[in-house]
Amino acid sequence: MSRTILLLSKFGIFVIATIAISLLFPVSSVYGHGLGIDTIRSVDVQGKKISISVELPISFEQTSEKQITITATEDETKENAKNVTFLIGLFHENKMIFRNYFFAPDGVLPIKVNPTQEGEITIHGEQDSLLGAWHGTESNPVMISGPIFNSGGLYNFEIEVRTIDEPTNIIENSGVYNADLSIADSTKFLQKDAQNQDVQFKIKSYFDNISNFEYDPIAKQVTFEMPFDWSEKQMSHIPVVHEEVHFPKNFAEFLSPSYTGKANGIDLFKASVTIDDYTEDDERIVHFVLLQDHLRFIKNQLQKSGEPLPNTITFTLSRSETTGFPLTAFTKSEDFQVNLSWDPIEIAPGKNTNFIFTIRDGKTGEPLRNSDYTFVIIQNGKEIHRTTGTAQVGGEFERYEFAEDQTGPTIIRFDNIRNTGQETDFGIVVAPEFGAITIMILFSTLLVVVLASRNRFSKNLISN
Repeated sequence: MSRTILLLSKFGIFVIATIAISLLFPVSSVYGHGLGIDTIRSVDVQGKKISISVELPISFEQTSEKQITITATEDETKENAKNVTFLIGLFHENKMIFRNYFFAPDGVLPIKVNPTQEGEITIHGEQDSLLGAWHGTESNPVMISGPIFNSGGLYNFEIEVRTIDEPTNIIENSGVYNADLSIADSTKFLQKDAQNQDVQFKIKSYFDNISNFEYDPIAKQVTFEMPFDWSEKQMSHIPVVHEEVHFPKNFAEFLSPSYTGKANGIDLFKASVTIDDYTEDDERIVHFVLLQDHLRFIKNQLQKSGEPLPNTITFTLSRSETTGFPLTAFTKSEDFQVNLSWDPIEIAPGKNTNFIFTIRDGKTGEPLRNSDYTFVIIQNGKEIHRTTGTAQVGGEFERYEFAEDQTGPTIIRFDNIRNTGQETDFGIVVAPEFGAITIMILFSTLLVVVLASRNRFSKNLISN
């Protein structure tokens, strides 16, 4: 008798419905990272419309490409503007870092960055005789050295266009335009748990610096603040605000099947708070991801109170005991997506647990028929179960009974998916039966997303 017939005959309506729903409705778990590009659109320079993009790495510590790139593009032709002289000022925490002229003959201005801890800001390159604008060559671009981008947070570029097309025709007043970009900032916070023991949290901010972090062991919630300008001028060019809350995976007091989030007391969308147990071996990461539409919704709710708008966002992260099935994890390459549910919902040693899953195309969400897989259960870094199988219709199940001594943090791994060597993990905790409800902790997944994934993320919001 095939495993599909066994599933129909032995596991009943719950399993049938779970696989049916999982096959019919693809689920994505996507979040956007902090964005390293901001575009000033439709700047009018002597009757010509141009757009100016400013790009820099999200983190200067994790990339070898330490470079600012500023590009001027003609809106009508979509080609780079010619002979552009920029007056560029860079500001951080209301302090000016530099303000100088730079020349881009082909509309693209690469500026290499050499961050140092000491000294003064110095610019290396060639200067023209008209405005003293700095410029370089393809093999030897302009370089800025000194204490620049040494701390995270929001950086403001003030940009003016002083020449275009004709390099000797100086434009006196083309307007001052602003672009805001963020350098990821990681800050550690030592807090006390309910037993008055130290627990280390970390916030990685892809927008601005974090302050007033607090963990409340009674309410079991985290709060922290971040500076934020709620004006429409500022919000109009913020595509996303992304914050990460890190804490130890063995911190059972704050582990939960899911979390709820608030911003300034306003409930966030379900898809704005996602769990990541895949990126770090010893840490759980909970992502706050607020798109521009979310920020406007929060602003509208704040305005209804009649109180002046704050100059911060106050984030609140709280435990929630509601588990939404199916859970979703992606392989690192994003080629494959796995949806996972289980029955019974409360896993306990000595009872059969049916792990029900669907293997999908990571790009389209379609179930992949005849998908080979290896189902692995890992505890304390050791395999306690391994079996191989084939999901003939894309959806399948595996059954396992945990022994009395098989409790604690557990990884459910789908290995060598479709014989590609790719894998994805779901992190859970199997707790012994104490006569109370068994603790069940999920979950999965890191999907690195770039700006192009925004549409995909928006579809998730609709489905939720």
